[in-house]
Amino acid sequence: MQNIRNFCIIAHIDHGKSTLADRFLELTDTVSKREMTDRVMDTMELEKERGITIKLQPAKMTWKGYQLNLIDTPGHVDFNYEVSRSLAAVEGAVLLVDCTQGIQAQTIANLYLAIEQDLDIIPVLNKIDLPNAQIEKTKLEIVNLLGCKEEEIICVSGKTGQNVEQILDAVIEKVSPPQGDADAPLRAVIFDSFYDDYRGVVAYIRVVDGSMSKNEPLHTVATNSDLQALEVGVLRPKLDPQEKLSTGEIGYVVTGLRQVEDCRVGDTITVRNTKVVGLPGYKEAMPMVFAGIFTKDGDQHDDLREAIGKLKLNDAALQYEPEHSPALGSGFRCGFLGLLHLEIFQERLAREFNLDLVVTVPSVAYKVTLRSSGLAKDLEAKLKMKAVGDQKLELAENQIFIKSPADLPEPNFIDSIEEPMIKADIVVPSEFIGGIMGLVAEKRGIYENTEYLTPSNTGTVIDQRAVLHYKIPLSMILTDFYDKLKSVSSGYASMNYEFAGYQVADVVKMQILVAEEIVESMTMIVYRDDAHRVGKKIVETLKDNLPQQMFVVKLQAAVGGTIVASERLSAMRKDVTGYLYGGDITRKKKLLEKQKKGKKKMMEHGAGSVDIPTDVYLKVLRA
Repeated sequence: MQNIRNFCIIAHIDHGKSTLADRFLELTDTVSKREMTDRVMDTMELEKERGITIKLQPAKMTWKGYQLNLIDTPGHVDFNYEVSRSLAAVEGAVLLVDCTQGIQAQTIANLYLAIEQDLDIIPVLNKIDLPNAQIEKTKLEIVNLLGCKEEEIICVSGKTGQNVEQILDAVIEKVSPPQGDADAPLRAVIFDSFYDDYRGVVAYIRVVDGSMSKNEPLHTVATNSDLQALEVGVLRPKLDPQEKLSTGEIGYVVTGLRQVEDCRVGDTITVRNTKVVGLPGYKEAMPMVFAGIFTKDGDQHDDLREAIGKLKLNDAALQYEPEHSPALGSGFRCGFLGLLHLEIFQERLAREFNLDLVVTVPSVAYKVTLRSSGLAKDLEAKLKMKAVGDQKLELAENQIFIKSPADLPEPNFIDSIEEPMIKADIVVPSEFIGGIMGLVAEKRGIYENTEYLTPSNTGTVIDQRAVLHYKIPLSMILTDFYDKLKSVSSGYASMNYEFAGYQVADVVKMQILVAEEIVESMTMIVYRDDAHRVGKKIVETLKDNLPQQMFVVKLQAAVGGTIVASERLSAMRKDVTGYLYGGDITRKKKLLEKQKKGKKKMMEHGAGSVDIPTDVYLKVLRA
């Protein structure tokens, strides 16, 4: 164990984690030059396309006689849960900061997570080869944040490989070796997993005590499942089979399990018929955004259920439960950590499982206090509402949680509605503070205080960067907040957030009607004083994007029985005289009169239903 070092890389998105991991693999000859590609640790097609890390990825390396186990982590706030799981499996963390951008919001958030786990921190400055690198300024920010000495900061270029070997040396020198009892019964914690069609569930594990051998009969403590170690090994970063995994090592085990629920992230694996105390599980992820996922073709419902189950296996933050919609049929109400999380999940379902999906407008979970506790029990039984995530939130007898806007009771049954709030930390150059404050005020944010990352005596005010602390309703950042944040700050601002409890809000349920039929998937909860503006925006978006029908289509937004916004989509006019090439004008008049009568007859028999394309749903989502 003394020659093992387990560490991860933490940073803000796009600060060069994956590139630095590539240099580690190259420098330690873990991956041959022939097999080396850009972002070799990013195994998903989506990761390479978007240039972001979505999934954590382990890799075993050898350097100067030491075994170094690296876990590459995501940087975006929506995948913060992946970072927390990585940190729980290691003893040290490389804190990577881009010296062209300085410390960003997720840098601070990930650092706090690492400090909570009592990890050894190695500060590293990346991209020093770029002409716009601000090395001294960024060093001051790191010193001010960490309280370390300036000479402890390692300056590297992940792209060129300059000074990268110094990081590996520092990992050996500064990161503590793993603690554990090699002679004790096996205890290994599952920190990630994926599903293999041929071999079943493959779990990524950290062996805390004892050892695990191939073909050993195993047992999971929490889910109480029996399994067989069909194969054990390490990741380089591809699966590399071994005879056994020893105390302190990070690797994988092929379980052969076919039920994804039997191998849960955070569970403890031990030898069958051995009694051990389970290792502390990870903090449960708390979904913040909810959306209904349905298939366009009802025959694909079973495929959707199977696909979500498989994705749940390597996306522990995802939560889902069955849902039925009169308009969309059977589907699932899914909980996500944020809008990007939802977008990636939707894209993976479409690509990896070839599913044609309809996704409802995202919403947050509201805490509703009803006038009668008996009504609350009836509704809770009907809706099968659970607390958000597995968090034990205190609920009175007359309170329920509403995850879907369509489930909100009628106003005469409601005493009050509370919405989830977030504590947001926005890192921005001081010159953009005014624009950021204006934007957050529009989004009903409550200002708390401002901190500066560098002391005021280190330069002019323009050189400084500030951290603005706010409380903001979660629903206000679901759609266009990030885009506007980047716009008002010329791309320099970054944000991290965490859940900050519930607060009473004056909100109402707004329904969208197309051709006088309620489109349930577009039902949303909005602020009462904002209902007209939001409704107007949605019906205008529908008018601009819906294909014309043979009849006039009414587009309406309604709150209760009141229409708050309305538009009309004019009917398609077929050119019934196009084939005529001459003759008397009365021939044209007869045809036009016949068309007019046909349209009148159509209106008398009802307008009919309108099929709304998926791309129109997405445009309404971003309206």
